[in-house]
Amino acid sequence: MRARVGWPDVAKGVCIILVVLWHVVTKHAIEVEGAGPITDAWATLNAQLLPLRMPLFFLISGMFAGSAVSAPAGSSWRRRAGRLAAVYVIWVVIQTFVLALTPGFDTARAEDGWQLLPQLTISPTNLWYLLALAVYLVVARLLRDVPTGVVLPAAFVIAAVAAAGLIPDLGNLWQLVQNLFFFLAGLRLRPMIEHFAAASGPLRTLMLGAACVAAVGAVGVLGMRQWPGVWPLLAVVAVTFGVAACAVLDRHAGAIARPLRWIGQRTLPIYVIHMIPLALIDGALRGAGWVTTPALEVVWPIVLTGVVIAICLAVHAALVRIGLGVLFDPLLLVDRVAAARMPG
Repeated sequence: MRARVGWPDVAKGVCIILVVLWHVVTKHAIEVEGAGPITDAWATLNAQLLPLRMPLFFLISGMFAGSAVSAPAGSSWRRRAGRLAAVYVIWVVIQTFVLALTPGFDTARAEDGWQLLPQLTISPTNLWYLLALAVYLVVARLLRDVPTGVVLPAAFVIAAVAAAGLIPDLGNLWQLVQNLFFFLAGLRLRPMIEHFAAASGPLRTLMLGAACVAAVGAVGVLGMRQWPGVWPLLAVVAVTFGVAACAVLDRHAGAIARPLRWIGQRTLPIYVIHMIPLALIDGALRGAGWVTTPALEVVWPIVLTGVVIAICLAVHAALVRIGLGVLFDPLLLVDRVAAARMPG
């Protein structure tokens, strides 16, 4: 059996930390009384990471979807897509009820069934990554016999259209559409990506990092974000740097890579749970009259990100221990029912 390559887990760990940090800053820190230029700087930094955060996440997801997409019987991709869609539905419903307790928290939540229905389908919530993966698996399966030279250029054009603001403003639908390219790139180009990661060293990574910073700066200064094709090209540069950086960390900085790998192997519970403790903490601090200071502004987003991730992992462990692991893999319940019906 081939040994598990470490850098993709490092990349997933980085991405999920950045996702939580993004929500900590944009949904909590900037709303706190007393927030000033330091919090604005945190928000700006997080915004510059948009071309890296989710595109890299989807690239890694695509790399490890090959066996499911190409399985001859076709049951593997259906099972994986069904699991992701079911987890999305379960946690959107859970969020809907829990976030009703924190009406001042700035995130989309349904107030009735008519609002919930589009959130489960065409207007995905902050959990859109799960729905996107389910949709991407279906698309990848349908396109499995179409040449890569056709699939990837077409997906790139679709990403460019979505990034240009031409998709209707339905929640996170535009993000779902524009990130298909990176999932398909990971799926179709896995050997090339692995070779690139293996060949990347510190010098290449530094050069790519400089190119990424320069590209992000140029796009921001010139206001090119919605120019046709600019965003996906910028994301390609950022993701290329991300792959190289994670590979170098994995090989040369074990003290950093090990905890990132550990977190990267536990992204699902962090992703589906994190908005709930963040909202409850935000509500509690608001109720206590929390006022931040410049010193707190510097460290608070990092501290709260760590606290939220720790809570998510603790809640996941507790739920699994009391037999509610089905909340993270609903097909376990289906398997149990099927096993119970088997004779003998």
